[in-house]
Amino acid sequence: MSTTDTGKDVGTETGTQGAGAAGESEAAKEREAAAQLSTAPSEEKLNVPSLGPLGWARWFWRQLTSMRVALILLFLLSLGAIPGSVIPQTPVDALKVEKFREDHTTLAPLYDKLQLFDVYTSVWFSAIYILLFVSLIGCIVPRTWQFVGQLRSRPPRAPRRLDRMPVYTTWRTEAAPDQVLGAARSLLRRRRFRTHQEQDDGGPSRGAVASEKGYLREAGNLAFHIALIVLLLAFASGQLFKSEGRKLIVQGDSFSNVLTQYDDFQSGSLFTSDMLDPFSFRLKDFHATYETSGPNKGTARDYRAEITHTEGGTSEGTESTIKVNHPLQVGSSKVYLIANGYAPVVSVKDGKGNLAYRGPVPFLQQDNNQTSSGVVKVPDYVDAKGRKDQVGFQGFFVPDFQPDSGTMFSQSPLLKNPAMFLTAYHGNLGVDGGPAQNVYQLDTDNMEKFKEKDGSPFAKKLTPGDTMTLPNGAGSLEFEGVKEWANFQVSHQVGNGWALGGALAAIAGLAGSLFIQRRRVWVRAYAGDDGRTVVEMAALGRSESARLPDELASLATDMQDAAPVASETSADAADEAATDEADASKTPADPAQAPEGAGK
Repeated sequence: MSTTDTGKDVGTETGTQGAGAAGESEAAKEREAAAQLSTAPSEEKLNVPSLGPLGWARWFWRQLTSMRVALILLFLLSLGAIPGSVIPQTPVDALKVEKFREDHTTLAPLYDKLQLFDVYTSVWFSAIYILLFVSLIGCIVPRTWQFVGQLRSRPPRAPRRLDRMPVYTTWRTEAAPDQVLGAARSLLRRRRFRTHQEQDDGGPSRGAVASEKGYLREAGNLAFHIALIVLLLAFASGQLFKSEGRKLIVQGDSFSNVLTQYDDFQSGSLFTSDMLDPFSFRLKDFHATYETSGPNKGTARDYRAEITHTEGGTSEGTESTIKVNHPLQVGSSKVYLIANGYAPVVSVKDGKGNLAYRGPVPFLQQDNNQTSSGVVKVPDYVDAKGRKDQVGFQGFFVPDFQPDSGTMFSQSPLLKNPAMFLTAYHGNLGVDGGPAQNVYQLDTDNMEKFKEKDGSPFAKKLTPGDTMTLPNGAGSLEFEGVKEWANFQVSHQVGNGWALGGALAAIAGLAGSLFIQRRRVWVRAYAGDDGRTVVEMAALGRSESARLPDELASLATDMQDAAPVASETSADAADEAATDEADASKTPADPAQAPEGAGK
């Protein structure tokens, strides 16, 4: 009983499932039929192949060598150069960078992370630079091959319908078609067109001359891009092989172009000391003139350094003058005059009365009137008891001191009434060890001021000839006189000539690509129905130009010297003569032979 019931249940269930499957298939058919009747877009999946590594490399190369990306990179390079001209750069002036760090404690760490103190050798600027370089090369190479192919190919064939060209003219002439085409080819060659004479498909009596001109437009475009590459290479070589150093020279002193002679020196990553040009010079005299009256009183009129220089291993000196913006050039190096000032001549005696130091001490300019600050350091010194000690003097030098002015600042840059204000220290100068020091600054952390009897700091005003005697027999300093000093910058720049040539070539190429027009001219000649030669001329420019109609008119005018326009009167006379000849052939010559009734 149970077995029978189970079988019935199974059969019932199987039937139910079959009915459900049939219903689902019918519903699917209905949906398919409705989809066929619908106008909605189908949701078919596109079988798009994925890009492999080679495909992605090709896509990246095409994007990099496109004109759009090249312009974007050039724009980014221009933007990247702005911080280099606004923010102090370490290779140019390290002192300004240090002062900027001291004055901007919040911005300086951020600028260091972004490499804004050394923009032109930073990673991001170099990346833009290299990508632009590669983009230009990838753009120029295929265009160069394409341009060479155009130069080697013939001008394009004349179109079948010249009257559809934007500039067109035609006339009829008595000259033969071959004569017209020969004259056209000679004329176009004289006008520096590349020409090719061809035979039209209409038959041997139809011919055309195809010509083209203006290839310098594309040549100028290529020259502009090549010039950009030359400029980039010149800039790169200038950064990699450059050197720049400064040297302060007191009147009467000399300088040799070796690394140990420089006060500060910067160079490119590929520079070596062997690249320094062998020369030396001595500062004989320095002249500075200023305005002495008027609203520009105290303004510099002229700076001039008189020097004697020698080149290589020669001992014969050459007299030269270095002025602002008029450097001395020796080999590939240029010596610029960039600053000047005064150097008081002092002599220092120790506590035993022995001469511990004597010579000029350069003081650095602080304002336009040459108010200067400086220090005198005497490391080899003994006090009155014979103990080793070190002394230093810090203060100001004023070339034109006026007591009635109420200030210690100089009233003019001229050496009228020089005075020096010094404060004396003793202790450890810090020159025997530790970090490097600025020779124009005094580190007083480990030094003490000399004291007056009342306990105040020991300081004194000195004029030439005065002596500053230190307390407790510690020695003295004598102000003997004043000399002038000049600061020179020696620059070794590679690639300047290439950069100038690239700039000139870029300007010439850009002018050619803008003002030269690529155009084509066709001349066709064939015999007309009336027996005269039909001449057609047409021109097509690769770009819009208002001069194209004038040029074609000029060519047509010159062509008519060899193929003049046939006059209508001569054509009518020829037609009448042909008509008379035809009538004469139809009229009998002898009246007796005329048919009957002809005389009636």
